Amino acid sequence: MTAQTMLITLSGRDRPGVTNQLFASLDSRVVVRDIEQLVVRDRLVLAVLLDVETLSVSKTVHTVTDIAAELGLELSIEPQMIELRPTKRQRIHVTLLGSPLNPRAIAHVTSALAEQGGNIDRIRRIASYPVTALLFEVSGASSADMRRALAVAANETGADIAVQDAGLDRRGQHLVVMDVDSTVIQNEVIDLLAAEAGVLQQVAAITERAMAGELDFAASLRERVSLLKGLPESAITAVQQKIVLTPGARTLCRTLNTLGYRVCLVSGGFIEVIAPLGTELAVDRVRANSLEIRDGVLTGEVVGNVVDRLGKRQALEEFAEEFGIPMRRTIAIGDGANDIDMLEAAGLGVAFNAKAAARDAADTAVNVPYLDSVLYLLGITREDIEVADERAGITTPAPPLN
Repeated sequence: MTAQTMLITLSGRDRPGVTNQLFASLDSRVVVRDIEQLVVRDRLVLAVLLDVETLSVSKTVHTVTDIAAELGLELSIEPQMIELRPTKRQRIHVTLLGSPLNPRAIAHVTSALAEQGGNIDRIRRIASYPVTALLFEVSGASSADMRRALAVAANETGADIAVQDAGLDRRGQHLVVMDVDSTVIQNEVIDLLAAEAGVLQQVAAITERAMAGELDFAASLRERVSLLKGLPESAITAVQQKIVLTPGARTLCRTLNTLGYRVCLVSGGFIEVIAPLGTELAVDRVRANSLEIRDGVLTGEVVGNVVDRLGKRQALEEFAEEFGIPMRRTIAIGDGANDIDMLEAAGLGVAFNAKAAARDAADTAVNVPYLDSVLYLLGITREDIEVADERAGITTPAPPLN
């Protein structure tokens, strides 16, 4: 018996039981080739590709027409639709963040995708609060080409755009390594200690020389720490109490922990200040510089090797090796020149409210003030975040109505 392939599409107001009613009415000899269903707000689109015996086509059309009329849905039937065998094409995910998100940003993204030969297979919103985040599932374009093309769109629109391969590496355990100063926290620890010691201006002058390229990080750190000589150890406790977490830092760490990610902090600051913060955020590892303390006061010296630009990259690689996670499944987040090496080495480098050099080195940049926005770049939805909060016994504030 010959068969005819047809595409049936139902659309309209969604309600429970629509899909069941359609398939319960079809003849058992009908073969289902494909089905896709999408609900946006309360609007349903249900598309079904069927093989129907030629003698039963008219009956099937009448049945589906009656169902559509009964449910008050619009119906489209396209006969002799040929199911194309899917080809193996490179697939990528493009994440677009905006606060607010405007049409111009979407126009730039879709234009760049078209110019690079990319086909948008699906667009879905993964967050509406505190930023709007859209995920474009794209086939037929390379991630490297799209990153270059969309970097221009990001600069022109002010939106944050990330491009990642959509292969198997999105699954499995990942490692997230974050800088601390001006990333996880809003402070610079060395400045807080300098203020306690009354040498903030002198420390700031050395920092300026380092930023001008007159000193490397290790040399500038040792020179700044030398100014802290004689500072009582109790000042460390005072500094810890002045630390201000970046908005979203707790949510980011809590969500990643709940989802099974490994989370580590790496800092050019000091372990004596950072370690309690790592415990508070329940991260797996913390690496930072160590101050020498004798008889309850700082000696003005740093103990051991300085965690500088290279040291941060080494920390990323060593954490990945320790946890058995391939480098391609690592994420590094930072804001400054000292983070460049680890941003470049990671599978995904994210520049967070970063200086120009770090933005240029990273795969993507996040310029909104919420650290948990990074979750959306990883394909983690707002719903996932709320589930993680529920497991932690935390009540998530209701987002504003929109």
